Formats: sequence, structure tokens, C-alpha cells
Amino acid sequence: MNLEKVIFGFFIVLAATLNFGFVLGDFDNPTHHHIYELFAALVVSMIATVLKFGDRTQIGAIHLLTSLVADLQLVAAAMVWGYAAHVSAAGVTPEATASIVSLSAGALLANMVSVVILIAETIIQRR
Repeated sequence: MNLEKVIFGFFIVLAATLNFGFVLGDFDNPTHHHIYELFAALVVSMIATVLKFGDRTQIGAIHLLTSLVADLQLVAAAMVWGYAAHVSAAGVTPEATASIVSLSAGALLANMVSVVILIAETIIQRR
């Protein structure tokens, strides 16, 4: 068993599951989406991105681009949340929450593509 591959896979799957946990719930209900869960999804996604930098294969490039897309979407969601919570007079409204969750759902899609690629790569790889 390759410990490096285990850690790599762990962070890819953890990023997807944290993101899924944040997206789950009513899109426009702020009480169904916790800021710390979004923060955890963003941090783990960025760790997964850093782990993907060393791979110089074509599949490694696709892994990296899916991570970069997920990071971009999660950073945008965090910025919308920050704006709604600290700048906007209205606060975190259902409309702002829907935007935040929609951006996070885009990151979830990118993370799921990464998980599918990881599974396909594992199946194809020979011992």
C-alpha cells in the first residue's frame, strides 16, 4: 500500500464530502448551511490542490484543474458570504444564501469529477 496515494485519495474524497455536506439542505435557507462547513470545505480543497501539484501526467493535470475550479468556486462563495454578512445592510438573505450554495454546488461538481477520475485511475492502474 502506498501511503502517499492513501493521503492523496483521502483529501480528494474529504473535499467532496465536506462540500456535499455544505450544499445539502434548502438552497435559500441560511440555517441549513454553516459558515464553518464552507470554511472546512475550502481549506481541505486547497490542501487537495497542493497535493496535486507534483503529478506531471495528463490525468494529474485534469486532477489539478478540477481542484482549481473547486477552489475558485469555494473562494467566490466565501466572498459572497463575507460581503453579505459584513458589507451588505440586508445581511445573509435567502437570495445571498442561494448564490453561496449555487457556487458551492459548482465546486461539488468539480470535486465529483476529481473523485471519478481518481476511481478510474485506480481501476486502470496495474500492480
